[in-house]
Amino acid sequence: MDKQENPEKYNISPKTQIGHVHLTVNNIQKSLKFYQDILGFEIQQHLGGAVFLSAGGYHHHIGLNIWGSEYARQPEEGQIGLYHFAILYPNRKELAKALKNIIEHNYPLSGTADHGVSEALYLKDPDGNGIELYYDKPKSEWPLDKDGKLKMFTNHLDMDALLLEADL
Repeated sequence: MDKQENPEKYNISPKTQIGHVHLTVNNIQKSLKFYQDILGFEIQQHLGGAVFLSAGGYHHHIGLNIWGSEYARQPEEGQIGLYHFAILYPNRKELAKALKNIIEHNYPLSGTADHGVSEALYLKDPDGNGIELYYDKPKSEWPLDKDGKLKMFTNHLDMDALLLEADL
């Protein structure tokens, strides 16, 4: 067989990261209120029907636009599309602070979980886009099966214990 029929398998670099998410939204002001007040992102730039937000002055982690979608109808639950995107916090304390802010704003969570490798909070933005807020546990704590393979799970997250970290 020649290389065209059986090309070598391409492996993406393990240093690759997902840089940002860009969402089409229904109402930019409503979305901005959520992404700024609830999640704490900062506006970097307004640009013709789009707003770019970041944490810490990066060019953007989240783009929001209303290009052809202002006041459009949300898709029904379970349709093809984005299930959720995830925002990785640098440590458990920062995730706890995010949870405290969500509670103080009386914003609903759609779920929580301890996945063994991470602890996660789930919520939806005003347009119904799923968002996971999480932090990764140290790799040395990740659960492994008897063969040394990663064994993730979904267990109850002790939110009271997490909240205690917010004030430490």
